[in-house]
Amino acid sequence: MNFRRSRYHQYLKHLLIKFPDVDGPSASKFIGKTVIWETKSGKTIKGKIVALHGRKGVVRAIFEKALTGEALGTKVRIK
Repeated sequence: MNFRRSRYHQYLKHLLIKFPDVDGPSASKFIGKTVIWETKSGKTIKGKIVALHGRKGVVRAIFEKALTGEALGTKVRIK
């Protein structure tokens, strides 16, 4: 979805993720799972889902390294 941000800062390691067909309370089952994003060149960046973000099924994932802008709108794998 998008980077986690505040008024003046954008946290490039924190990504807000929305899963299709998942509503608010049922998104909590993903907390603690590993998320993997793969670049076009084949490199992978791992992250972990740490918390819910709001009440509409959005979760917050923290990645090992900062993600690039091309990660926005792409798919991730859940392990």
